[in-house]
Amino acid sequence: MDLTQSSNEEVAREEGNKVKQYVGVRKRPWGKFAAEIRDSTRNGKRVWLGTFDTAEEAALAYDQASYSMRGSSSVVNFSVETVRDSLNGTPCCRNMDGESPALAIKAMHKLQKMSLSSNSGEENKQQKNLLIFEDLGSDLLDELLSS
Repeated sequence: MDLTQSSNEEVAREEGNKVKQYVGVRKRPWGKFAAEIRDSTRNGKRVWLGTFDTAEEAALAYDQASYSMRGSSSVVNFSVETVRDSLNGTPCCRNMDGESPALAIKAMHKLQKMSLSSNSGEENKQQKNLLIFEDLGSDLLDELLSS
């Protein structure tokens, strides 16, 4: 094996191990992905948009905030059409009462996360409170009632 082939194999291995980098997304040591953006309506302060299970979810949250603040001239990870479609029907993204669009996106994702966790919690509660009765026959019932 020559040196060129060896270095090509190393490059291929490194590319296979790389995770696609998205603007506004950082990977946490425990495997989750965090999204944040600089908010021009708040003097450039960083706004934490949330923690997500996948890099794509975090990137979409960043894109939603960026598009809400800057419109179609914003730098986004996905196409503007994809971001616009993801915001379709979400009233929180309109800049009402001077609220920061980034804070509105943050609140939207927080509500979505809370509703998902409460739904799974309700299912667990229903399963814990489930009682299964077995019919053991009327003879046993008569015997229990007479004693």
